[in-house]
Amino acid sequence: MGLQNYLLKPPAPVSSSAPPLNSQLIVHSCSNIYSCKSNKKQTKLCNLVTSLGLHSHDGKRFTSVRRKGELRIVASSSSSSSNVPAPFWDSWAPQKGTQAPSLSDIFWPSAGAFAAMAILGKIDQILAPKGISMTIAPLGAVCAVLFATPSAPGARKYNLFMAQIGCAAIGVIAFTVFGPGWLARSSGLAAAIAFMICTRAVHPPAAGLPLLFIDAPKLHRLNFWYALFPGAAACILLCLIQEMVCYLKDNFKF
Repeated sequence: MGLQNYLLKPPAPVSSSAPPLNSQLIVHSCSNIYSCKSNKKQTKLCNLVTSLGLHSHDGKRFTSVRRKGELRIVASSSSSSSNVPAPFWDSWAPQKGTQAPSLSDIFWPSAGAFAAMAILGKIDQILAPKGISMTIAPLGAVCAVLFATPSAPGARKYNLFMAQIGCAAIGVIAFTVFGPGWLARSSGLAAAIAFMICTRAVHPPAAGLPLLFIDAPKLHRLNFWYALFPGAAACILLCLIQEMVCYLKDNFKF
């Protein structure tokens, strides 16, 4: 306590007109804030407190935030974990505070994925004489996003169709400019990610569409029709199945 009292002292009252310290890091209802003047000696000691993972007397962890020449120490409770960067190893464990899924939460998304691939397989049989297919690998990832995490940003219809159409077109352009090979793959993937970020339509499965087009000779003859078929066209069917899966999950629990 002697070192802690030497380092940390309550901050001066801040007027309501002053900008917030950092709304992403501090929630005043569940955090205690201390500060120390930013001279070299005390800054090193404050950094030592946070780097060692020391906790306050009530079990809260110290983290440091710098503002206008002052180093502030934030003692945040575990309930505000979303506001404080988690330790590196936390990403290797299941998310805390989530309940185990029920049997219906597992069954309905899995059944939806089975139905989606079965329907697309039947469509493939019809399209087989033309040498094209509706069942492509990225659609498996689309099923996982739409059925297992329907509330995730990647499952938004805007993200889904904007990314599917845009990334597929980028794959065609990359192949046209660079031909088959590593340069087309790398530039196509980079451009697809940049496109999704710029349009705020991040949909991870769509990143595989440029690679699929470049490495699949049977798709080359589609040219820019590849932007609509098979990815975007199949996603219409998957969105319809998603609505059924969500309805069944909400109304038929077991």
